[in-house]
Amino acid sequence: MFAASLAQWMNRRGLHYGWVIVFITFCTLLTTAGAMGLPGALIKPLGSEYGWTVEDISRALAIRLVLFGLIAPFSAAIMDRYGVRNTILVAVCLIGGALLAARHMTQYWQLVVLWGIIVGVGTGLTALVLGALVSGRWFTKNRGLVVGFLTASSATGQLAFLPLAAWLVDNYGWRMALVPSLFGLGLVAILVIAFMRDRPADVGLPPYGETQILPAPPPIANAFTRALTVLAEAARLPVFWALAGTFFICGLSTNGLIQQHFIPFCGDYGMAAVDAGIVLAMMGGFDFIGTIASGWLSDRVDNRYLLAWYYGLRGLALLYIPYAHFSITGLTIFAAFYGLDWVATVPPTVKLAAASFGREKASIVFGWVFAAHQMGAATAAYGAGLSRTELSTYVPAFFVAGALCLLATGVCLMISPKSKLQAPGNKVAGVTA
Repeated sequence: MFAASLAQWMNRRGLHYGWVIVFITFCTLLTTAGAMGLPGALIKPLGSEYGWTVEDISRALAIRLVLFGLIAPFSAAIMDRYGVRNTILVAVCLIGGALLAARHMTQYWQLVVLWGIIVGVGTGLTALVLGALVSGRWFTKNRGLVVGFLTASSATGQLAFLPLAAWLVDNYGWRMALVPSLFGLGLVAILVIAFMRDRPADVGLPPYGETQILPAPPPIANAFTRALTVLAEAARLPVFWALAGTFFICGLSTNGLIQQHFIPFCGDYGMAAVDAGIVLAMMGGFDFIGTIASGWLSDRVDNRYLLAWYYGLRGLALLYIPYAHFSITGLTIFAAFYGLDWVATVPPTVKLAAASFGREKASIVFGWVFAAHQMGAATAAYGAGLSRTELSTYVPAFFVAGALCLLATGVCLMISPKSKLQAPGNKVAGVTA
């Protein structure tokens, strides 16, 4: 009742309650993504305390990234079936419980279960699909801008917690580095219980930019079947494979590589973990700007060209970093160049999915595309660790990621501009020959 009263109070003053939902979703994605990204600052201390190799730790983190992605398409259907608020609360409890238990782990299998499986499932229940679903339900006007804003919160959360975590590790040990995330998860739970609602109709409002209240569709009987049915439909369309393939490369070249291995990569060249964390924080700042700008641009510029531009710039940045001399100056250039399009790819990808598959299916389709993203992330998380263990260097992993980004540029330019699907029998988007 409090949320409905607040929504009507805001509406009388020309403010839409959707912006409150955006704020809560922003905090949720920021905090859960930050919890997921913490191991990037913990690889070396965990190895020192338990004797685990970089490859061992990377294997557990790869499991987390795989589950983070595979849960995403089902999470969209789960939120349709059980509600956004309930799903977020379950996710927060899973992540918080795993972090608390991780403070007392002593065996490698516990790392796999807690940080690999439980955190993977918990973060997968929210992931970027939550932002796509919220923007689709609550906004018609400025939807691209909202997607950009929420996407920025997820990626920034993965990076913003790392400098603090690195400092806490150096001064108080890795267990203390978990405390800020635990505090943030508790705060998010309070906000969600008090203010989060599933749809605009729940507070008596139409979506922002519309005049009619949209009734909620009947709940689906089986979230698992729904997710698989939508995948079967989408998989027949070339545009799905183009988006999934490029997003695989997106994950491989961002949170699978940089988020997991950037701090130890810099450590190989003599840079302190705290200084490397500061560079990651700078990336987060540039990413926040770049992703919001990308959301704004995705409402105005051909999304295929935006994606091609982003992947091309990212590829060049990754090919450059081994020559950055690992000074604050050299890495600041990299942070700016790379950070501006860390997840700038998400708004145009979401827009292309919505244009091709319609409002009701778009979040689930994007969930499967995001699953491909996390398959790429897991590949890089483990592959880079393997490279470091077997070859004593991360450099080959960065060169491979850069080359694949340049390949993604060409794929994006092949996506057909005919991106309409809705009713059965209508033509859909494809890929030009």
